[in-house]
Amino acid sequence: MGSLFKSFLTAALAASLLNLSAFGANEKPLGLVIQTQEAQIGSAVVAIGTTVYPGDTVETDTGGTLRLKVGGSQVYLLASSAATLSQKSNIVNALVSRGTVGFSSNGTDQFGLEIPEGIVSAASGQPAYGQVTIIGPREVVISAYRGTLVLDNDGEMHSIPAGKSYRVTMDLEPAATQPQEAAGVGGKDHDIVAPRRRHLVFDLILVGGAVGLSAFIFHEVSESPSVPR
Repeated sequence: MGSLFKSFLTAALAASLLNLSAFGANEKPLGLVIQTQEAQIGSAVVAIGTTVYPGDTVETDTGGTLRLKVGGSQVYLLASSAATLSQKSNIVNALVSRGTVGFSSNGTDQFGLEIPEGIVSAASGQPAYGQVTIIGPREVVISAYRGTLVLDNDGEMHSIPAGKSYRVTMDLEPAATQPQEAAGVGGKDHDIVAPRRRHLVFDLILVGGAVGLSAFIFHEVSESPSVPR
């Protein structure tokens, strides 16, 4: 009996290891770290060459920086920033939770920055690079340094031309209610509440100070031949 139990246990352990191996093989990496300082993925400190996967949360400490190569695009985080990576079909997104996160796109790969106001990406088929800076729960600065960026607010498209920065403030319009007769309840009216829609206010601002400096730093780092690609 003891020998039979050991054989069963060995077989079960072997099957579980095979399942884990298959799971790891099916987990396709998104990219890798090409520059880092005071940055981590989850609770692990990252180094150049570290692989990133869908679901990874990357973040930087005060004074930290992080740059990732994702396909033909690059993503960077400035100090005190955080974002969670995801992929749906051929589109890679970074959900920005705090700080300043930017990207550089070659015009072929699709990459987006998810913020409360919508999704920021390069205009279709155009190379571009730009960034977002979270100011508060309903306020963000969107800067386009090269090429045109597009903010998709649930199908409502807003363009940010190259060389422009906008402070975007979000207001939620009051939810609309309308009576509707519900079937099977004796004709009694029930209020149907429509989803609240985001209303965005755009204010053009000057590209200067920290915003201009971050663009300069990213441009210099991206163009430097000493940085691994």
